[in-house]
Amino acid sequence: MAKYEQHTWTPRPDTIGLPRTARQGGTYSVYIPDKLANRAFLFGGAEAADAADAERAILDLDRSATTLADTEALARLLLRAESVASSHIEGLIVAPRRLLRADAARQHGDEPRDVTAAEVLANIDAMAYAIAAVNNGVPITPELLRETHRHLLEPAALSEYAGQTRTQQNWIGGSSYNPFSAAFVPPPWEMVEPLLDDLCEFCNEDSLPSVAQAAIAHAQFETIHPFVDGNGRVGRALIHLVFRRRKLTTAVSPPVSLILATRARDYIAGLSGTRYDGPPDSQQAVDGLNMWLGTFAAACTRAAADATAFEQRIRKIQDGWRERLSSIRRHSITFRIIDVLPGTPIITLSEVQKLTGSSLSSAAEAMKKLETAGIVAPLLAGRKRRQVYQAREVVDAFADLERQLASPAGDTRVEAPIRGVPCVVRSSPVLPGSSL
Repeated sequence: MAKYEQHTWTPRPDTIGLPRTARQGGTYSVYIPDKLANRAFLFGGAEAADAADAERAILDLDRSATTLADTEALARLLLRAESVASSHIEGLIVAPRRLLRADAARQHGDEPRDVTAAEVLANIDAMAYAIAAVNNGVPITPELLRETHRHLLEPAALSEYAGQTRTQQNWIGGSSYNPFSAAFVPPPWEMVEPLLDDLCEFCNEDSLPSVAQAAIAHAQFETIHPFVDGNGRVGRALIHLVFRRRKLTTAVSPPVSLILATRARDYIAGLSGTRYDGPPDSQQAVDGLNMWLGTFAAACTRAAADATAFEQRIRKIQDGWRERLSSIRRHSITFRIIDVLPGTPIITLSEVQKLTGSSLSSAAEAMKKLETAGIVAPLLAGRKRRQVYQAREVVDAFADLERQLASPAGDTRVEAPIRGVPCVVRSSPVLPGSSL
């Protein structure tokens, strides 16, 4: 039975010299959730239908993506979009072009100078690591979640906590010094490990529809809040781990976090609604779960629809490129670059060589043809291997996707974005000699 417990707070030694409100002790309320494994859940008819709609939309997206010449290219872009949005919810805001430049720098051995971009890149790495593990048949375990957290936090300021569940009480909102004014206080640290074990057991069950299972798993993870930092990002990665394990997705990750970031108020309200007090079959528990499932399922449906439109736009861009290169052999290195370019729209010459398996001179010759056709343009000059190119049509499409998903109406011409998004860039294909 879920409940709130009263615990006693003893002031920390580091509060000496701070105002009295920061130095006070007293009691506070912590939330103890019910366990999930082998539990029965009651869904309303409308919410069950919403979840079914979401599953169909995600399956359609995944099947559609496989028609691309290089599904991995779309997968990389959507993984970036999802990681950017998940990071945005945590206050890490970076425009796609900044992120892609930092990634390009990292690809040829330079440490990104953009600290925010580096943290978002770590989020991408964590997501990619976790998804690859589940794709290879690894079950969802506390060890997998801790390793995902390690990939996320190791490059950050709190790297000492990377991959470790917390050994202290944490809380959300309020003062930095005590939990009295917190919006929510998760379970005490001693309960984290058994709750994580139960959560992972639930994630490896197959009794619920995939979307419902992912929604419940994410809410429970955020309630447990097992880490000192990075809980939101790992919790949103868990959504995709459930999707992958259940084979709802096999190729791409729909950018669910982009929608949740846009509907932040509903997102927080939905998570809060799952924290009932009493038995799991109480009206409060059932109503709260269904409110959250409806919100989550709608976000999944919208994410899949917008990602499908994005996939079609990328395909159209690639078709246009191929038309411009109609005089070149279809199986040439130049055409192989077109297949992979959407996944790496800011790319170094050495990376072109690696992705196509060609010689450096052949890669340079192919990029010159793409530059002449206005498909890429030099972004940064450097030694030959470190020459950086940009496919601006893809970068613009990526930025437009983030803008579109930040509009509640799905169209910034109808309803303005409700959060910070990249500025609009309206450009024709990059032609030789044009500015960037």
